[in-house]
Amino acid sequence: MSERGASAGESGRRRPARERLLDAAARRFYADGVAATGIDTITADAGVAKMSLYNNFSSKAELVRAYLDARHEEWLGLYRARLEQAHGPRDGVLAVFDAYADHAAFAYERGFRGCGLLNAAAELPAGDEGRAVVRAHKEEVERLIGGHLEQLLPDRPDEAHALAEHLAFLLEGAMARAGLEGDGDRLQHARSLAAALLDRL
Repeated sequence: MSERGASAGESGRRRPARERLLDAAARRFYADGVAATGIDTITADAGVAKMSLYNNFSSKAELVRAYLDARHEEWLGLYRARLEQAHGPRDGVLAVFDAYADHAAFAYERGFRGCGLLNAAAELPAGDEGRAVVRAHKEEVERLIGGHLEQLLPDRPDEAHALAEHLAFLLEGAMARAGLEGDGDRLQHARSLAAALLDRL
């Protein structure tokens, strides 16, 4: 979920409390971190009473999981929009990289800090359900890359699988560096490296 959420008074009506809470959680968790963000901060940012939060989420942990699910769905939306412009499986692979670059280009309140999913996972204890959400997202990204590569290399499934893992690692490394550097330049460079690899197939 990005920080570009609509205003609370959109179309003259206030949006449902759940939407406002998720938007507030997206802003605060990404900018300040999960552990540093309390329930009071989220409800104040959302403009709702604390009871509204507990009417929609049983706990902060459930809100965190909903935030992670929303970020995953948001990224899928970016990927699907890019995929609509793709012409063939090579472009499909690059659409994954482009979706990450689109994520980096959002206007974040305190600047780009890398993958919001990984940032949150780093704060969660081993075995937390939220970490499983993040892992599933990363596995899906690699599967999407692999699906395009299987179309590109229909007679070389082992090579397609190995290259999907390679490109997923390239993408994750670029995302980590981009988050540290505060911009999407590393992601653009990673895309160029991926395109060069694909051109040599």
